[in-house]
Amino acid sequence: MKPLAHSTKLLTRAAATIFLALLTIADVSARVDSLRIRERVTIEATAQYPAYERLSGTVRFSIDPALPVNRRISDISLAETTHPHGWVMASANFMILRPATAPANPVALLEISNRGGKAALRLFQHATRSLTPNLPAHFGDGLLMREGITLVWVGWQWDVPDDDPAKLRLDVPKAPSRDPVNYGLVRSDWVVDEATELLPLSHRNHLAYRPARSVDPRNVLTRRTSRTGPREIVPRNQWDFVFERNPLGVKSPHLKIDGGAQAGFIYELTYVAKDPKLAGMGLAAIRDVASWLKHGADKELRVNHVMGFGVSQTGRFARHFLYQGFNEDEQGRRVFDGLLIHTAGAGRGSFNHRFAQPSRDGHRFSAFFYPTDVFPFTSASQTDPISGHRDGLLAAYENADLLPKIFYTNSGYEYWGRAAALIHTHVDGNSDIAPLPNERIYHLASGQHYVGSGQDLDDPPADRVWRHNSLNYLVNLRALIIRLGKWVSEDTSPPDSKYPRLDDGTLVSFDRFSFPKIPGVRPPMAPHVAYRPDYGRRWPQGIIDRQPPMLGPAFLAHVPAVDDYGNELGGIRNLEVALPAATFIPWSLRKGLPNPTEMKDFSGLLVPLRSCEVDGDTRPLIDEQLTDQDFREAANALISDGYLLAEDLEPVVARARILHDWARSLDCEPSKAAVSGVN
Repeated sequence: MKPLAHSTKLLTRAAATIFLALLTIADVSARVDSLRIRERVTIEATAQYPAYERLSGTVRFSIDPALPVNRRISDISLAETTHPHGWVMASANFMILRPATAPANPVALLEISNRGGKAALRLFQHATRSLTPNLPAHFGDGLLMREGITLVWVGWQWDVPDDDPAKLRLDVPKAPSRDPVNYGLVRSDWVVDEATELLPLSHRNHLAYRPARSVDPRNVLTRRTSRTGPREIVPRNQWDFVFERNPLGVKSPHLKIDGGAQAGFIYELTYVAKDPKLAGMGLAAIRDVASWLKHGADKELRVNHVMGFGVSQTGRFARHFLYQGFNEDEQGRRVFDGLLIHTAGAGRGSFNHRFAQPSRDGHRFSAFFYPTDVFPFTSASQTDPISGHRDGLLAAYENADLLPKIFYTNSGYEYWGRAAALIHTHVDGNSDIAPLPNERIYHLASGQHYVGSGQDLDDPPADRVWRHNSLNYLVNLRALIIRLGKWVSEDTSPPDSKYPRLDDGTLVSFDRFSFPKIPGVRPPMAPHVAYRPDYGRRWPQGIIDRQPPMLGPAFLAHVPAVDDYGNELGGIRNLEVALPAATFIPWSLRKGLPNPTEMKDFSGLLVPLRSCEVDGDTRPLIDEQLTDQDFREAANALISDGYLLAEDLEPVVARARILHDWARSLDCEPSKAAVSGVN
């Protein structure tokens, strides 16, 4: 089938039916019932990338609840269905970017969408953000497209808001609660930094479960002043449920408190809901599309290998996917051949239990104690010495052929904010544990959770001294996704793992963490820690009976050690870290807010070095003797190790040079920000 001549053209009904028939006939064993293409767009070739096609439409799934692999989906046996065989149906929207001609590289990258979005083009191709990429800027430098890789996105998350049709979402049935005795508990919480009258029951404007009954003794609102502080019950006559429009304009359930929610408190609501959605079908949807690409798709879309990519929320989803055995399809075949799991730390998430809210996560000082950072953490099985429970992330796979090749990438923030050290330390916290042969672990030293904007470094104002951490580790992700593809398709050895370790002192317990003195900067009171939570006796069956959970002992927290400049050791040290003009700090504090010694979610700091002494700053002075040759040698070392692409050498060197020139241009007086305490 030749690419369309026009840049944008909708399929006619007849053409769509023909293409659909091809896909359906070919689909013998993967549980993708149909894939309806509603739009087909040609992406014209440029100097950066070859011609591609963008396909979008709807995919329908059928799940047989009798199959053992599908019984992993919570409440699948209770699901509503009108299918004559009792199969459970779901549907999702999708988008595919495929080479316009037969791909020389039959590999697909399936991005697991973070809250309905699409990030792969931005993260791997330096592209501008777009849910419906069409312009050259939306495809950036075309790295993956130059490799001939097919890119796939499909909805998996039931609670994505429906404010934008281009967001990816999955429509799933519910498991009806026919008896009030079977109504379940849902929890919402809020850190209130400014007094407010209304609190949405949803997380980040997602869809929320509605209260089953306004009056129920199990509906309880509490407030407290700290993460693990005592809870104070807010009397029931002082609050109620109301329906108001959220910032997206959608009418949704809110909590209204007499006199408003007061600043400085953590409010927590447990309420009774009914008719839970089958959230776990999202795991099956990703499984079945990945399997279909290899075994069921028409020859134009079929590939030999499928890689998966998840970032933050969906990195945790990928870990959950592995843990619950979903890398085996209904025919007993391997699903993903490779996975790049980015900024997930040690987390999983609320992806497959009764009344699961997939958007919920868990941080040091927001979204508390959801089933995110829970044992097991390492792929290799371990025994928890306190609970006696033995488990591992990959324990579900008796057949090693079902295991994918895995890259774990975490920034410095995940060690502070997502307990990332637990993925490579023994559960007792006393020693390292090596990755399995199918795994590599990479620490992006000193990075924050997301890559901050670097535009401010292209033309920095002379008086600028404090900014968000703008360490650009996307260049590492670009190199690693290419190397993962070669590991998957050619069995080419990947770059060595690079992460902080206890045995060489680059990983330390928090009580041994030492940081240089910098005016106005102080470390958090504690990093995020993982607990041994008790969600009730039916939690192994995916049912939470105890909300909020009872917290058992915490696991020991470890963080990367730092050098004299305050930059992290043990991981991939990019030029900004190895030849520093600044301290890149992966954490920052809640400046100007209640609980100011707690960490702010996701973001860190950049603090420049100086060319002369500054009172109270113990860091060494900036090295003013560095030359372009020094930067090039450092960049070439990264290229040799597989952590940087040769094509990215020049921009990486130029950026490092700009940072050094800017830092040396600053005066030697402490800034007002430093004196007042920027952190």
